[in-house]
Amino acid sequence: MSATSTARRERPPRQLRPADRLGPGSGLGLGLLVLWFSVLVLLPLAAVVVTATEGGWSTFVSVVSEPDTRSALVLTVGEALAVAAVNAVVGTVIAWVLVRDDFRGKRLLEVVIDVPFALPTIVAGLVLLSLYGPRSPIGVNVVGTRTGIFLALLFVTLPFVVRTVQPVLAELDAEVEEAAASLGADQWTILRRIILPSLVPAITAGTSLAFARAISEFGSLVLIAGNKAGETEVASLRILKYIEGDYYEKAAVVAFILLLVSALVIVALDVVARRVAVRG
Repeated sequence: MSATSTARRERPPRQLRPADRLGPGSGLGLGLLVLWFSVLVLLPLAAVVVTATEGGWSTFVSVVSEPDTRSALVLTVGEALAVAAVNAVVGTVIAWVLVRDDFRGKRLLEVVIDVPFALPTIVAGLVLLSLYGPRSPIGVNVVGTRTGIFLALLFVTLPFVVRTVQPVLAELDAEVEEAAASLGADQWTILRRIILPSLVPAITAGTSLAFARAISEFGSLVLIAGNKAGETEVASLRILKYIEGDYYEKAAVVAFILLLVSALVIVALDVVARRVAVRG
């Protein structure tokens, strides 16, 4: 018997680290997590993908080649990207003001920011219709326009960036900024090298949530968009038309495209966040 074989046989078994072991409670929790995640997320997503691919590549081509569907997808993705970009900037500024400044009405503003979370989306649409509809008290009517769609999406996505950036900003150590300033760093350098690397992951996370919400929004747009094919019809309303017409495969194709675009944007934002955090 060779020395190598003896060494292999006498090698002590690998000791499991604490992270490799699962107690009875942890194993049950993990099993419940996998089951719950599968039922609520994986299985529905798989059903959409299967339905979308049942007709083969020809179904994808026929759906995307329809002018009204293509217009709805371009409008939806474009508006969602614009809303996400605005939220990334304005939401960060709002979070900064709420954390770094003290002023009268601050607590009230904290409550108001969460209103879009609390309101059902159809109620949000009715609120916007009352303010920016044909009977607008301020004389502004944006119903059936892309401006109305943009305002509705801004309203329902307002809290995402604010609420993801705010706790991270509150945890930043102000002494590090003061130390950098005492060493001669200007405000731009402090912002770029100290503050932004810490905030960018939170900003991109909130922006991803805002984009995903905007690209799939339905309730607040029913009353505002006008649903005019080729002009103000968004993808979610296009899906509803397909379902009402019994074209489930076409509806699944549109839903799959939205899912794919959303996943690509989220991955791209995550890559940006990692690079900015590393480079500073």
